[in-house]
Amino acid sequence: MIPAISLIESRSPHAPADVVASFPAAGEAGVQAAVLLAQAVQHDWAARNASARATALARAADAVEGAADELAALVVREVGKPVTEARAEVARSVSILRYYAQQVFDPVGAVHEPSGAGLLFTRRRPLGVAGLITPWNFPLAIPLWKAAPALAFGNTVVLKPAPQALACALRLAELLDLNEFQVVPGGAEEGAALAETADVVSFTGSAAAGALVRAAAVRRGVPVQTEMGGHNAAIVLPDADLESAAAQIAAAAMGFAGQKCTATRRIIAVGNGDEVRQAVLAAVARLGFGDPSDPGTVVGPLIDEAARDRVTDAAASAAAAGGRILAGGRIAGGTGEGGAGSRAGSRQAFGGLGGWYVEPTVVDGLFADHPLAREEVFGPICVVQDAASADEAVALANGVRYGLASAVYTRDLDRALDLSARLDTGLVRVNAPTSGVDFYLPFGGEKDSGYGGREQGKAAQDFYTSSHTVTVSPSR
Repeated sequence: MIPAISLIESRSPHAPADVVASFPAAGEAGVQAAVLLAQAVQHDWAARNASARATALARAADAVEGAADELAALVVREVGKPVTEARAEVARSVSILRYYAQQVFDPVGAVHEPSGAGLLFTRRRPLGVAGLITPWNFPLAIPLWKAAPALAFGNTVVLKPAPQALACALRLAELLDLNEFQVVPGGAEEGAALAETADVVSFTGSAAAGALVRAAAVRRGVPVQTEMGGHNAAIVLPDADLESAAAQIAAAAMGFAGQKCTATRRIIAVGNGDEVRQAVLAAVARLGFGDPSDPGTVVGPLIDEAARDRVTDAAASAAAAGGRILAGGRIAGGTGEGGAGSRAGSRQAFGGLGGWYVEPTVVDGLFADHPLAREEVFGPICVVQDAASADEAVALANGVRYGLASAVYTRDLDRALDLSARLDTGLVRVNAPTSGVDFYLPFGGEKDSGYGGREQGKAAQDFYTSSHTVTVSPSR
């Protein structure tokens, strides 16, 4: 009996009947074959001189830039990212490729004074095949901020993208046009197979899946990094520029329907709760909501029905626990009846939206141990919490298992520096939104947000290479 072929399919979250890509899953055997092929070409790739690898990456950057409009439209269609953000992601992808095209020329070691006669030096060498497991929310930038440094420093790449971003990954591979970069379509089975076979593993996704990837790689003794989301807090002190802070927080919490690991999930008001609530609610109300192809849209659809329902279920749970739904909490297009979490909606409202839309949702009045105050819900929903002091605000911000990003809003430099030193997050941003990431700086989180070496910037070389010490003594 011939086994059924599993198909990996992506659909537009704005128009779920629109099948964007459909491709057979690689299966465990397909992943193993891809890794073997990557191993076969890795030595020649690493042996190329720096200029050859730099030229290949620069050529890839030109190809991505030349297809910018096409790629932005594909990102909008496949993952529902608002077009303004999609264009920015394409531009960022080009910058990442060009940045690492130059990193090829960075030093790969150092010469040291020997303890006796001769020569003593260190040299970094590529690890082999980089297995990359990536999410759907940044379907171009995240694969490239992993793949570009891996390739720059002499590794080859096998990429297993999220099923929801398959078309973006396949088109990216076409544009890069490198035998050293392969895409294997699939889901959990293929991700597990890649973690069991690659020489170095980089993962971005949920904490649960990341824990499995980490365990598989550690068991085999290969380097692994896992970025696993966050429950990010923005602390608003009484002296903050409230209008600016509220605008940034609203965009960071609700932009791209809150589908970023760095999105603001909690707003901690220090002695100014009423003013913060009013300012944030006004800023949320001003955000463009609807069709992601509209340049004015900031908040588009959720990636799928399950993601949408997790948001409405979280709002309903908060209301049942005594919390207040200050805004949203319902499927967009609803009649206004049924309260928070209602799924009985008409698709005629909001200009006939037919996808997976939820109104941007703001909740307060929750105890600190309520799941919505402690666990990440990947969508346009955030919690307002009150703190009597800056110390209490820091304790609240740190009182969750995640530690990816945090923000502090204040005009007081001393206070900003003090709080930023005490927040248990890999990224701390002062008077800037939690959602900002600079591709040329190290990126990663603490606690359950991250494991292994940092991504991006100069830190990437350390992760994708190993250091070797060479002693050369004179012949006797």
